Amino acid sequence: MYRPLPEGLMIKKSSIQGHGLVTTKFIEKGTNLGVSHLKINGMLVRTPLGGFVNHSDQPNCIKSKVLVTSLDNPEIKFDYTKYSLVSLRPIKAWEELTCKYTFYDIKDKAK
Repeated sequence: MYRPLPEGLMIKKSSIQGHGLVTTKFIEKGTNLGVSHLKINGMLVRTPLGGFVNHSDQPNCIKSKVLVTSLDNPEIKFDYTKYSLVSLRPIKAWEELTCKYTFYDIKDKAK
């Protein structure tokens, strides 16, 4: 059965901005939470996981980058990059998951 978010994660109203991604259970440091973004032919695609992670200058998660290529099969040519969300530290239950945005410009809302 398809699950748009990994077990133990849910979307809730955020104290940071709009809605955010919250864990309902403890997450250990170094846990791979799943694919958050794909970059295919220069186009960035967000998964449901990547669509609700809010920015923080002190994030509890980081995007881990993996290049996927068809070098082993010359008959099929493809290259794309996938980014997984990985916890930087232990995260308590009901804590919002955050990462430092690197794909988007952050505008200062106070201006």
